[in-house]
Amino acid sequence: MVMTMFFIGLLYVVLVGVLLAVAHGSWPLIVLLVGGLFVAQFWFSDSIAAYGMGARQVTREQAPELHGAVDRICALADMEKPKVAIADSDVPNAFATGRSEKTSMVCVTTGLLRRLEPEELDGVLAHEMSHVAHKDVAVMTIASFLGVLAGVITRVALWGGLARGGRGGNNQAGLLIMLIPLVSAVVYAVGFLLTRLLSRYRELSADRGAALLTGRPAALASALTKITGQMGRIPTRDLREAEPYNAFYFVPAFSSGQSMARLFASHPTLEQRLEQLRKIGRELGRP
Repeated sequence: MVMTMFFIGLLYVVLVGVLLAVAHGSWPLIVLLVGGLFVAQFWFSDSIAAYGMGARQVTREQAPELHGAVDRICALADMEKPKVAIADSDVPNAFATGRSEKTSMVCVTTGLLRRLEPEELDGVLAHEMSHVAHKDVAVMTIASFLGVLAGVITRVALWGGLARGGRGGNNQAGLLIMLIPLVSAVVYAVGFLLTRLLSRYRELSADRGAALLTGRPAALASALTKITGQMGRIPTRDLREAEPYNAFYFVPAFSSGQSMARLFASHPTLEQRLEQLRKIGRELGRP
């Protein structure tokens, strides 16, 4: 994960360096644009995602069993209790949002609550709490910002360059019009692949954290198998609506089985996750 973040940071340096080299006196505008976009995404992206996924905060009186499960996980992990929410969806899933423990929220769908046994639910909640403890939402927000920035820069460069080119017909301006979108496109493509790689790492890390925290990797493996199997029974329309939020979910709405498609997947394959849990189970079983 550290190596992936290093290369993503290197891409930031390359992209900003190119912009400063070609923009000359416009660097204050570049700094303002980059800073404004970063602050907006860092502070509001998780709230927007939670709203889009239909998360509704619930009290202890409204969902006593769910609150009790979250309390047990927090006691084991010695963590502050996050906000607890439920999303009214038959797609069996869960997700966590928040930049820190104080702003975090753990949400499960009604479809998940109907299908899982208490031990399986504990494993899923521990997985999501691991994301909170590892500050994965903040890490992924920073990592994914590169793609957003590259896309915005490409549009600004094209609009501004075309406007100047239409007035002036300068060869140098025409070269810049071609250079900035090209560099931004390359940075976006490489950043996208690195971000997906980082996402797969953090999912395996959260699985490991949950298995060690609860001491029951088999329960988490059972939840993974059950949820993945149930996905095939969910109407395709519902899965398509959930698909844009795959990066947040415990299990993606659509899994990538082909080797090339795995490069673009936000989650490891079910086989990889189960194999890791089997290894942890063997380690925990040794004297």
